[in-house]
Amino acid sequence: MQINTSRFGAIEINPERIITMSAPILGFPDCHRFILRPHKPESPFMWLQAVDNPELAFVVIQATTLDLDYKPVVPENIRKELKADRNKKLDTLLILTVPKEDPKKMTANLLGPVVINSEKKLARQIMLDPVKYNPCYPVF
Repeated sequence: MQINTSRFGAIEINPERIITMSAPILGFPDCHRFILRPHKPESPFMWLQAVDNPELAFVVIQATTLDLDYKPVVPENIRKELKADRNKKLDTLLILTVPKEDPKKMTANLLGPVVINSEKKLARQIMLDPVKYNPCYPVF
């Protein structure tokens, strides 16, 4: 399968690698299918590229990459949506905001992570407690 993206041009994707969102990412109601692309070899950054809207791609990072005690609780109903029982470890991605004028002011959204059942290729953005979690956590 091929999609024409605004950032990467035409890319070939394996349909088996498509991750389906059980609910859309906040603000993007028409985008349900994504793929993960590495940013560069050996980079911790990845792109969550929309299949349904080739102009949409989020810079993301595995939450475990950042040196912080971040273990959001995934509600049971969302685990069911993702076909993951209580013992199944879910991947947690943080959406990053990277200011073009100063990338060192990059922030991670701890309030709305994307959790993924990699085995089933199902994902969902969850919204956490805004008192506990910062939507603009400084990465550096």
